[in-house]
Amino acid sequence: ADARVRLDGLVKPVGALGRLEDLAAWLSAAHGSVPPRPLDDVRVVVFAGDHGVSGMSAYPREVTAAMVRVFLAGKSGVNVLAGLVGARVRVVDIAVDWDGAGVPPEVQAHKIRRGSGAIDVENALEPGEASRAFDAGRAIADEEIDGGADLLIPGDMGIGNTTVCAALVAALLGLPAEEVVGTGTGIDDGGRARKVALVSAALARAGSPGEPFELLTALGSACAAATAGFLVQAAVRGVPVLLDGVFSGAAGLVARELAPGAERWWLAGHRSTEPSQAHALKALGLEPILDLGLRLGEGSGAVQAVPTLRAARAILADMGLLADLA
Repeated sequence: ADARVRLDGLVKPVGALGRLEDLAAWLSAAHGSVPPRPLDDVRVVVFAGDHGVSGMSAYPREVTAAMVRVFLAGKSGVNVLAGLVGARVRVVDIAVDWDGAGVPPEVQAHKIRRGSGAIDVENALEPGEASRAFDAGRAIADEEIDGGADLLIPGDMGIGNTTVCAALVAALLGLPAEEVVGTGTGIDDGGRARKVALVSAALARAGSPGEPFELLTALGSACAAATAGFLVQAAVRGVPVLLDGVFSGAAGLVARELAPGAERWWLAGHRSTEPSQAHALKALGLEPILDLGLRLGEGSGAVQAVPTLRAARAILADMGLLADLA
């Protein structure tokens, strides 16, 4: 409320800075101060893991492991884009199907398993793994916040992850597969039809899982559970989150089931081309900051919204007041 009063008194017509004013007020509420604190320490955590669905992507499963090394080398899309805004990128191997030879030990410190089950014919996870992954995500959030993070961005890397997201969103919102399945990495119409059939089969097999950990076990992944834990713990600690694309949207729905109200600490960084993200964000009551037609994942869309948040803070911090005009 204090932020709104100040915004209306700035040297501009009331409401003239549109969405920036809404974001400035939101940040003030999150920080409990007008103006909000600077967003100097921005951290992206990429949750990496393989998924048991096969043939649903334009790329082979081995790409997931290869991309972990690309993140570590600082050469991925999110590395480049994060560098432009001074954000740090961390990759964590939650469920990559490899031995991880030669990677730093901290990358695999929270590993739950190698890959996940094929959700159309079996559960994604073994009993207890969803809870363990959720706790790992909470621990990772604590590590970043204890290190000084002002803003958190959950990223993702895993061939087949949009299929899992579609299944989770459909199950949580009671939607048919046809409405939530997109083209992922760029599959053709035939590939999308196979993906719809797989998600439909997965939903039929799983039935109506009860509580969120049962849902994650049946249709999710260790990465989805870890991302949900990450989002919940950020809310517990009072640190704002910029959601990225379809993966963090689906994990956000699960996280809200586990911790109602946690979504008040999240903003949607951008609009993905995946339909399941649109359904997830509508259910969460979140409006994307950017709409650039992106579908890369990794946190790459959300990092591009960081300058917009910094601009929102700056108008409260640095603009003059009408009352001070001579």
